[in-house]
Amino acid sequence: MINVTAIVEGDGEVIALPILLRRLNQWLTPDIHVDVGYPIRVRRDRFLNREDEFRRHLSLAANKCGDEGWILILFDADDDCPAELGQEILRRAESIVPHRKISVVLANREYEAWFIAAAESLQGHRGFTYDPAKLVDPEQPRDAKGWIKACMANRSYGETTDQPAFSAQINLQLAFDRSRSFRKLCSEWRKRSLAAGPNSIPVRDDSV
Repeated sequence: MINVTAIVEGDGEVIALPILLRRLNQWLTPDIHVDVGYPIRVRRDRFLNREDEFRRHLSLAANKCGDEGWILILFDADDDCPAELGQEILRRAESIVPHRKISVVLANREYEAWFIAAAESLQGHRGFTYDPAKLVDPEQPRDAKGWIKACMANRSYGETTDQPAFSAQINLQLAFDRSRSFRKLCSEWRKRSLAAGPNSIPVRDDSV
């Protein structure tokens, strides 16, 4: 068994990300048992800009995941370049906890972009209405949450309720096919999981 400890920035991701990661475990690496711990929530600006905060939370994550585990830092890219900011965060993190495996994934532009990528699989779920005419490049809208909200009939989008529910519902293959940042998450999952277990199966259609 290997442990993964995530560092996230939103209350929604604290609940939603473990659901999504457990689904990735079943989908990509079903022969490897990965224990997904309760994420560490940070304030992004303070985490990235205050060295004491950065060091403290990374040290906590390193202790939680253990010697054989790994740390996953997941933030929204917002207006930053995911590749450039991701590499910068990874470099800094590796200097703090060089004894731990670390992955950095930036959802481009928001976590909800992955829902846009698999929007048709959310049809009828929690008031979501899929309209093919409104489909966009999932990584282009600056306000992905707003796009999702506009598709929900007579109700608002709640991060702590809808984000976990949609994470449990989306078609993973669609998200993989249409979102580069989601493919990055899948790639990091495979890489870190396979380092401690047997070969995974190829990506397949997810009908759950």
